[in-house]
Amino acid sequence: MGKIFVNIGLSLDGYMAPEGMTLEHWEQPEYKNWAAKWGAMMSWILNQDYFRQTHKMGSGGETGEVNDMLRKTVERTGASIMGKRMFDGGARSWPEEAPFHTPVYVLTHEKREPWVRPGGTTFFFVNDGPERALELAREAAGDRDVRIAGGADVVQQYLNLGVVDELEVALAPVLFNDGRRLFENLNEPGPAFRVESVLHDPRATHIRYVRQ
Repeated sequence: MGKIFVNIGLSLDGYMAPEGMTLEHWEQPEYKNWAAKWGAMMSWILNQDYFRQTHKMGSGGETGEVNDMLRKTVERTGASIMGKRMFDGGARSWPEEAPFHTPVYVLTHEKREPWVRPGGTTFFFVNDGPERALELAREAAGDRDVRIAGGADVVQQYLNLGVVDELEVALAPVLFNDGRRLFENLNEPGPAFRVESVLHDPRATHIRYVRQ
């Protein structure tokens, strides 16, 4: 059985998403400057060659250690889990060939048939809670790993369940001051992690934590 890991971008003050980054304001990137803030946090990935290829943005991006790390993260993933809010935002911005190429399990109260996309991605909508979504994702992933993609509340649920083996955090040198904070609403005592590796880049520090 593979690992369960979290893979996210994070602001220096601990937010996964800035204030105003909601569906209501998705077409208003100037609202509270949310798009510029999110773009600054994720600038490290937007010009990576592998990201540009998988998101149909064209070739000619950066190569190197960060690009290789990104590729390995994608290749190790056999299934992903995300929340409905992340899915709704992504559905507006992903290309028709969604970039996962694996099953994706969406935690939601909405009952909906699976959504099959070109290129191997199928979104399954799970109404029975995080444990059931993880059971399905593990079965689908086989020997590969399950990625907990977000948002913050979904990551918190799996941390509270005590099932997260690894955290991959791209810590960007930007401050949001408000938004969706990652490490809150956690049970005590929380899981203990140790630093496994650190990769420095001018736009983010990539830290991989493994559970002790």
